[in-house]
Amino acid sequence: MKKFIFCIVLLCGELCAQETQIQYLSGTDKDNTVDWEFFIDHGRNSGQWTTIPVPSNWELQGFGVYNYGRGDNPESDETAQYRYQFTTPGAWKGSTVNIVFEGVMTDTEVRINGKSAGEVHRGSFYRFKYDISGLLNYGSANTLEVTVKNWSANASVNSAERASDYWVFGGIYRPVYLEAKPKEHMDWTAIDARADGSFLMEVHLKNIRKAKLVTAQIQTLDGRSVGASFSAPVPKRGSKATLTSRVDDPLLWSSEFPNRYQVRVSLKEGDNVIHTVTEKFGFRTVELRPRDGFYINGRKILFKGVNRHSFWPESGRTTSRELSIMDVKLMKEMNMNAVRMSHYPPDKHFLEVCDSLGLYVLDELAGWQTYYDTEIARKLVKATVTRDVNHPSVVIWDNGNEGGNNPEVDDDFHLYDPQKRPLIHPWEIFRNTDTKHYKPYDCCVGSLFHGKEVFFPTEFLHGLYDGGHGAGLEDYWNLMRQNPLSAGGFLWVFCDEGVVRTDRDGVIDTWKNNAPDGILGPYREKEGSFYAIREIWSPVYMEDRKLLKGPRVSIPVENRFHFTDLEQCGFEWQMIQFAKPGKSGKSHSVQALGRLQSPAIPPGDDGVLNFDLPQGWERSDALLLSVTDPHGKEVYTYTFPLKSQRIISERILPQSEQKAEADEGDDLIEISAAGVQVSINKQTGLIESVRNARGPLSFHGGPKMDSLLDQAAIKEIKHYVQGNDYVVEVIYAGEEERRQPIVRKTLKYVMLGSGWLKVEYSYLPRQGYYDYLGVHFNYPEEKVRSVKWLGRGPYRVWKNRMRGVQLGVWEKQYNNTITGETLWEYPEFKGYHDQLYWAVIDNTEYPITIVTETEDIFLRLFTPDPPQGAYNDHTAGVFPNGDISFMHAISPIGTKFLKADRLGPQGQKNMFFYNRNWKPLSGTLYFNFGAGLTGN
Repeated sequence: MKKFIFCIVLLCGELCAQETQIQYLSGTDKDNTVDWEFFIDHGRNSGQWTTIPVPSNWELQGFGVYNYGRGDNPESDETAQYRYQFTTPGAWKGSTVNIVFEGVMTDTEVRINGKSAGEVHRGSFYRFKYDISGLLNYGSANTLEVTVKNWSANASVNSAERASDYWVFGGIYRPVYLEAKPKEHMDWTAIDARADGSFLMEVHLKNIRKAKLVTAQIQTLDGRSVGASFSAPVPKRGSKATLTSRVDDPLLWSSEFPNRYQVRVSLKEGDNVIHTVTEKFGFRTVELRPRDGFYINGRKILFKGVNRHSFWPESGRTTSRELSIMDVKLMKEMNMNAVRMSHYPPDKHFLEVCDSLGLYVLDELAGWQTYYDTEIARKLVKATVTRDVNHPSVVIWDNGNEGGNNPEVDDDFHLYDPQKRPLIHPWEIFRNTDTKHYKPYDCCVGSLFHGKEVFFPTEFLHGLYDGGHGAGLEDYWNLMRQNPLSAGGFLWVFCDEGVVRTDRDGVIDTWKNNAPDGILGPYREKEGSFYAIREIWSPVYMEDRKLLKGPRVSIPVENRFHFTDLEQCGFEWQMIQFAKPGKSGKSHSVQALGRLQSPAIPPGDDGVLNFDLPQGWERSDALLLSVTDPHGKEVYTYTFPLKSQRIISERILPQSEQKAEADEGDDLIEISAAGVQVSINKQTGLIESVRNARGPLSFHGGPKMDSLLDQAAIKEIKHYVQGNDYVVEVIYAGEEERRQPIVRKTLKYVMLGSGWLKVEYSYLPRQGYYDYLGVHFNYPEEKVRSVKWLGRGPYRVWKNRMRGVQLGVWEKQYNNTITGETLWEYPEFKGYHDQLYWAVIDNTEYPITIVTETEDIFLRLFTPDPPQGAYNDHTAGVFPNGDISFMHAISPIGTKFLKADRLGPQGQKNMFFYNRNWKPLSGTLYFNFGAGLTGN
């Protein structure tokens, strides 16, 4: 038995010795760190030895000086010393031991036991390593010393990385570890596995003396062999062996079906295995077809992408696998299929998550508008490609950004990549691609929508505050889908880069208007554009705004997947009835539910979803239709109304046998019922004041129409009894010019016997263009506590961002969030809200209930405060005077660089034109100010 145990231990030791062994000297991520000794020469907490967690950026740990790249803060030129004691296993003696740094900002000098490990490394975003086999004390203590300068001695590194439009930090911000390999070993591998099942693998060798053969076996991820093993001899005096094989009918990798395999590769001398590595990969083919498109596995692809910084507010560029998973899942939730690494290679775990969950990646060499000199660039291209070459998610290499493209290293990428992935220069026309940034809708003569290159802007719709992203996307996307040369594009940017300032009591700093340009907040708070993008980029696309007529409905549906037939998806429905105003608890009740037979619609085709509504459908208010992808993830939930505003309002409004009354004075007409009194100003025709049994309400000053309409003079005010109700009718003088009405408006108040106030209005604007059209009332913002409403929500909308909101009963507390600048409390309270049915505005006086029977009315709640750090007025939106409005037309919003009217048809002002038979715009509103209350 003892002999048997000894043999098992010996065998295990031999097998373990074949694998690369890892010993972490630092922690693994932002949440798992190890304290090292630390000294920094100036800035906060400088001039003394202390400790710092590694990995981290030292600014976020209370050291040094903060610097936003374009700020070019000269005080941020710190130098820091790191020191750490460690012990290596005695059994490693005779092996090759490397110390590996996944990322350090910026110049890094390494010493082991007082001796230099090698030349200073320059470049912040790249893995680098030193062979320290001859410097170690095996089985006993060793001292690691690292000197880090966040500004490089190489001017091109500083201009490419640090004089940039993003936060720049210092420190050892990615993990540090030792890797031990046999003396003869495989250094790195490069795989080319194609959709036809062909497999090629370059195995780069080091210190070869006795090894004669490299063997490989493709496996499933759980270790089952796929096909036969294959091998290649180690070439004499060679440093690379090339292995080839073929797999019949492999499961292919794509963003929709991220199927992966692994290959186990061994370096051998006879039957003796010297070194073994295992690499994950995917079978897939990437092609750029000039004057045609971008293809994955033979299928033309539209990138639905976003740019992403490696970032977290409390740790800067130090991230974690959990954060990578969070971010990729959020992108997939927005129905994105691609991500661009801006503007540097990401953490390796981010690419691993893109591989496993399915995202196409543009992997980028750093270079923000200027580039590395050629000597540095060649080293960093090699570091990028050799680390990332085997990731199936990486489909394009980017050589820098916006002019930061060193042309002398363009061909270097393919030296290390047997797949020969396409190479681009973001923001340029280059090698049959056009990736220009931030151009207007339908731009430009000779390029983009009107060029001859395959085009996919690597940055477009530059979000700032609440502008861009979802605003303008529908117009851009429709035009992209119609253009055969379009390969989609990449929004700027995924999240606000807001840093927790440890020198300012933890305030989140987005450096004025430079970094609040995300679809999400710094902690991934979802802005309204998140949901707009999700709907616009839904691969199962339906138009969900039409009022359905039962009992049999037919819903047009488009399959915008690239590889998925809709019969692989799931369709679940619910018939729901919405809660009434004033009811607490659930927002709706489910009347019936079930599943639909998934239609067989191939990728790229469209069809019709036929649905027989269940018996008793008339009792329901809406149909919810949820679509899930083949992996069970929700793609989108569409809401189809079954009841109009008029029908819903009839269900809400009470009946009463009480009679309304009126009292006329010199200046006012007071109408009252059920304890509510409303005073109408005889000079203006507007509500002067409101009172219920418990006291006055501050609601007044409306319905005021837009300025041109309010120029119409009051001709007459009539008031009279109408059954149990009392009517006040305001008659305006109209203007005539060439027998066409220029201004016409009507206004009627009806105090119902129930105590509800009915307001009917109509207006015919002058012909022309309007930022907005509607009627407005005054109410003090400081008195408002919350709003609950039935409409499309819960986010506000803009004229060019109507998607992503769903019909339902929503509730939100008052907030004064400035999108991307303060609070990050979403959804924002203020702004325009689509498709109002009813609303209850809770306040410090008494809740005001509003019901409309008019379709297509927007509820406007106050005016959002303008950002303090505004770049311009493109992202402010335009709002009328007053506080609470009921709108027929609302304003669009622009991006950081473009006004709304440059973003497409939806970004234009509202046009109003008519002939003599044109009907005016009109609305009917009902207000409950506290009918039936008794006094205190």
